[in-house]
Amino acid sequence: MQAAVFLCLLGLVSCKNPFSWGGPSDDSTNQEEACVTDQATCGCCLMQQKIHRMKMYFNTSLSELENELTRTKNTLNNIRGQKSEQHQLPQCLLIFPTCLLAASRSAFSVALTNSDTLTCYGPFRDDKLITYQHVFINLGRGYNAATGVFTAPRDGVYSLALTVYSDAGSPGNSLAACANLQVNGQVVAGPKEKNKQDQEDSASIVLAIHLAAGDKVAVNLPIGCFLCDDKSHYNTFTGFLLYATD
Repeated sequence: MQAAVFLCLLGLVSCKNPFSWGGPSDDSTNQEEACVTDQATCGCCLMQQKIHRMKMYFNTSLSELENELTRTKNTLNNIRGQKSEQHQLPQCLLIFPTCLLAASRSAFSVALTNSDTLTCYGPFRDDKLITYQHVFINLGRGYNAATGVFTAPRDGVYSLALTVYSDAGSPGNSLAACANLQVNGQVVAGPKEKNKQDQEDSASIVLAIHLAAGDKVAVNLPIGCFLCDDKSHYNTFTGFLLYATD
């Protein structure tokens, strides 16, 4: 039996087409007819077909495994890279302020003051940027409390919200709760409440806007307007990155 198998395999290697009926085929009808008329070579032909199919199967499986291994390695490298960036970012912020532009997350929320007593900001003889002093959160350190300016760390769609409040002091006095939300010095929105009917009033705006990396967002106090605040935080300025577009 072993000798027969050896001779059969030897014939497969040495002969290109040793079968009188045309060699191995996937046509089951031809195989059945061939096995009736040429039984001597039928067994070897079937073995050759099985070996060929197994070779194709293993080659395909190996290729799929190699592709899956490559995808897994790429995913692992990405995860390692993200962890490395998160670990290096705090040191980067301390040493290189310009690396703030590479921050992947950004959110800030600030209030005009945190005073125990109601304190008013303005009015001034000229327009003036509002410097919000009380910081609730400044993720990514895009907001500068010294200048009142938020610098967008990357291209993306941002949510911006502004609430203004003022107290006239006594009935009959002029009330001017107003401010302008600016991007790169250009007004994009301006909540305003001016009248003599109320002693106090407020106004709010919320919007979504596309900002490019480096764009500067600030709140400007126009001439004649003034805002009043204390630790209740009536005047707030908030923004955060909804999603990046770079």
